Amino acid sequence: MTPDLIAPEGLDTWTVAGRRFTSRLIVGTGKYKDLPETAAAIEASGAEIVTVAVRRVNLSDPAAPMLQDYVDPKKYTYLPNTAGCHTARDAVRTLRLAREAGGWNLVKLEVLGPPPHLYPDMPATFEAAEALIKDGFEVMVYCADDPLAAMRLEEMGCVAIMPLGAPIGSGLGIQNPAMLSMMIEQAKVPLLVDAGVGTASDAAIGMELGCSAVLMNSAIAHARDPILMARAMKHAVQAGRLAYLAGRMARRMGADPSSPLTGLIR
Repeated sequence: MTPDLIAPEGLDTWTVAGRRFTSRLIVGTGKYKDLPETAAAIEASGAEIVTVAVRRVNLSDPAAPMLQDYVDPKKYTYLPNTAGCHTARDAVRTLRLAREAGGWNLVKLEVLGPPPHLYPDMPATFEAAEALIKDGFEVMVYCADDPLAAMRLEEMGCVAIMPLGAPIGSGLGIQNPAMLSMMIEQAKVPLLVDAGVGTASDAAIGMELGCSAVLMNSAIAHARDPILMARAMKHAVQAGRLAYLAGRMARRMGADPSSPLTGLIR
């Protein structure tokens, strides 16, 4: 994949479904102790896109605390997702309801296999993606770290490919960087690491590989200090992106002295 271009005004931006963003960190809105902490962590992260689990977050009942009261949908791009869906039918129905409730058309599709692994169910993901795209949705899709599956999803019309770094909520970090690198090389749409990030170095590695962005929830929400971790993730994503653009030194077997060996004082 050709690296994203530096915008004329000096901002390193990326684009998905015709929408341009500066932050390459996408964060979730679940698992925090309360909505004020959710809002504070998102603010600290610098994220512009927030994922919303339609089946788990109150978006429509004014009698109960609503996410919109704390995370302004005019300030942030809401990305409804299908967390908790284990069939294509449930995923499609969930996102159709989200569009009716909030008019959201850019969505994140995920269809999970059974516990304990919750690995992406790719046959069901293909089925759901096909139905959603036919229905006019712009689909960012969570998937296995499989280049063939990613290519098929892109050819179907998905606007972003989002392979897992490790199982959801595991915090294990990126387990298969070689495969992600292959997927990045072939992708013509944004490719984002989604799931498995545990700490800042994991996010930086994803960006150093050339990912367009990184998505996370548990890594921030389950930290001892979510606000501080959100700040750490913001800087990690920025550092990883800068390192990718700079181009790392070549790896070599053996040492290479940092000072010349000629002209030494004897």
